[in-house]
Order: sequence, then C-alpha cells, then structure tokens
Amino acid sequence: MSRPISLPTLTALLLAVLLPSLIVSATAADVEKGFSPIFNGKDLTGWEGNLTNWSVEDGAITGETGPTKPAAHCNYLFWRGGKPANFELRCSFRVSTGGNSGVQFRSRELPEFDVAGYQADIEGGPNYMGDLYDCNGRHTITHRGQKVVIDENGKREATPLGDPDALQKLIKLDDWNAYRIIARGHEITLIINGAVMSRTIDREKGKATLDGLIALQLHNGLPMKVQFKNIRIKNLP
Repeated sequence: MSRPISLPTLTALLLAVLLPSLIVSATAADVEKGFSPIFNGKDLTGWEGNLTNWSVEDGAITGETGPTKPAAHCNYLFWRGGKPANFELRCSFRVSTGGNSGVQFRSRELPEFDVAGYQADIEGGPNYMGDLYDCNGRHTITHRGQKVVIDENGKREATPLGDPDALQKLIKLDDWNAYRIIARGHEITLIINGAVMSRTIDREKGKATLDGLIALQLHNGLPMKVQFKNIRIKNLP
C-alpha cells in the first residue's frame, strides 16, 4: 500500500534534485557577471564588413574565402558598439586547418575594411595561435609562451611564460576553443582554453594604444573558414 509523502519529505527530495543544478547555475552566473553580449547569434546587427565574405551560419559569425568568395586582401568585420579601453572580451572560435584570423582590439579602421592595431592571433596551424600581433604596425609583439615588456622607447624585454609547444597542444584544431582577451591599462593578457598564452606590457610612445575598435579578421590567400560565437564583453575599471 502506498503512503502519501509528507511536505517536509517532498521538500527535501526536491532540494536534493535541484540544489546541484542551482549551484552550477549560480557559479556560471558569477563567472559571467558584468558581461554583455555583442553578437545576437542571429544576424550581423551592430557589425559592419564585406558581406561577400562575412555572414551568420549556425548561430556563429562566419568568415569565409574561396572560389565563390574571393578576398583580394585581409578584411575585417567591425563591431560598431564603441571603442573599449579597459575590458575583458570572451568568445568561442573555430578555424579551419591552415586558416589565419584573429580578434582586433584597441584598433583603428583603415579604408576598404582594413585595420591597424592589436590582434589576438588565431591560426589553424602550429605557429601563431595566442600571439599578440600589431596589424599594419610592429607585426608580432609577443609570441605564445612569452611575457614581453616594452618601454617608452620601444626597447623590449622578453621572458618565458610557458612552453609554446605544450600550450599549442591545448588548442583543438577544426573545433571550438575559448578565447579571453584582457586589456587593462598597458597590460594585455591572452588566454585560450583557460591557459595564459601570452602577456604584454606595452608602453611604447606613439605605438601603444589604450582604446579603439574591436573587429574580426579574415585573411586572404588559401581558402579558409573561421567562426565566432558567444561574443561578450565586460568593461574593467
């Protein structure tokens, strides 16, 4: 014969089932506290670029080159929501093998959807993923596995931060990875899949920038595809 469950017993059972998920949800909310999405997951509202190469596919911003989508030169998809200074940007990305891309920040726009400024490098290969690059400027500033300090006169001091080969093994080629870009004052930290890839302190006069545009890169050359989703940003003091 079945017996009715008392209210205290029912409450205890519900808590036992729901509490773990509530804790996980609260933890996730705490981690993302203060972040705002800058891509709606549906279309390119708030973004501008060459629509021959940029679109939204399967809920992700997608840049693609190929026979039907030619790209004579690198081109960029610009976020028109402002020019952040101190911030943390988070996103998920996926790049095809051999592809070349990146996330621009504290950058300035050039004609024909070109750009100059800092780039968090993305590559479908073993060499440049996690580097800090300066487009149309000083080129590679900091390699993966390095900390680089640049003084006001441009003198650089590089020290090891990690093993670049070991860090590369954390990258999932042709699959989704998580990028975090933290820019606060003169310090820039690039993190992929939870591991610090590079750290830079850049004080070079006339070169270091403290605010600017955010954009996504699509490199010309061999056919390639890159995708970005879950793009969100948090302003830092």
